[in-house]
Amino acid sequence: MTHPQVQLTSAPRRSSVTTLVGDVPIGGTHPIVVQSMTNTDTADIDATIAQVAALAEAGSELVRITVNTPAAARAVPSIVSRLDARGISVPLIGDFHFNGHILLPGNLECAAALAKYRINPGNVGKTRWDENFARIVECAIEHEKPVRIGVNWGSLDQVLLTGMMDENAARSEPREAHEVTMAAMVESALRSARAAEKIGLAHDRIVLSAKVSGVRDLVAVYRSLAPLCDYPLHLGLTEAGMGRKGTVASSAGLAMLLFEGIGDTIRVSLTPTPGGDRTEEVRVARQILQSLGIRSFEPQVTACPGCGRTTSTFFQEMALDIETYLQDRMPEWRVTHPGIETLTVAVMGCVVNGPGESRHADIGISLPGTFEEPVAPVFVDGEHSTTLRGEDIVKQFIEILEAYVARRFGADTIEVG
Repeated sequence: MTHPQVQLTSAPRRSSVTTLVGDVPIGGTHPIVVQSMTNTDTADIDATIAQVAALAEAGSELVRITVNTPAAARAVPSIVSRLDARGISVPLIGDFHFNGHILLPGNLECAAALAKYRINPGNVGKTRWDENFARIVECAIEHEKPVRIGVNWGSLDQVLLTGMMDENAARSEPREAHEVTMAAMVESALRSARAAEKIGLAHDRIVLSAKVSGVRDLVAVYRSLAPLCDYPLHLGLTEAGMGRKGTVASSAGLAMLLFEGIGDTIRVSLTPTPGGDRTEEVRVARQILQSLGIRSFEPQVTACPGCGRTTSTFFQEMALDIETYLQDRMPEWRVTHPGIETLTVAVMGCVVNGPGESRHADIGISLPGTFEEPVAPVFVDGEHSTTLRGEDIVKQFIEILEAYVARRFGADTIEVG
């Protein structure tokens, strides 16, 4: 009997040069980097520092800030120095639109303090594009900064797009306008990169992105762009939306590309509710990478959704208790227990899948479902370890969990040499 082959691995990582942003390497064989962006007025130094600190604490390895006014540009050096004084060394990226060619040369302390500049080719100017673009790139060269050339279909270079549309219209078999627009995004990114190199920016100081707001378009654009260059690629679904829609759409688009080996740094662009938590987009980005097995950031809890066999809410409460406990312990464990981020824990609600899922996890518990015997077997490294009974099952399981973590991840278990 012939059995079907199951593909368990993703495509090889796309080959790219490495670009150093501050002390964070992007591309090559380095880990895929998570980044985010503030939504504060950068001129409000205290608010911006607070949000950068929160994003960094949540796990954002790069943080982009808006630099759109002279006041914002003047604020950047103070923001960087005050973050440094607090021990927060996350590299800051300056986001420039329309007037970057004025703000950067006019605020050299800002130009020096930023770790990278982001340029949108569609917002550099129409009549003086070459001159304006060159001034930004020359500033990057002078201050030895990398540049992300970030094309966005909401602000695509209209001169380029019009020219490509005219060329398409003259063809014997014209392509659809949408297809030409996608091709124009790729051409804008590559043409701008070539222009930056011609001015003198080193090949390994350029990162490209081509952002759209539709999942299918995102995948199509990056599939087209990826084989045409070896610049590191920044992925993100622009204007992804709020809450569930933004999270699902971003996850769908990024996961497809990452599984194909495309992408060196990512951002999940979620629209927060008024006064909402900006750091949620960082957690979503990290979870995408961890769910794909690309990086590990924190222990993962597997829990069943519940059904008619689990009418009690006890297993739901226990799953929440365990997840909260892990989150609370991580600040200490991350320092004292190397590798703890790879831990997997299962909290299951009945005998149907409970024992099997618990065996697959590093440590797991299978709670009794409705009408089942009131016992909870615990599995450690795939083997039945003990069976818990009584009213303090959560406390007992946490004690077993703590002992397992200490035994497996304690500093004295790490081999030296």
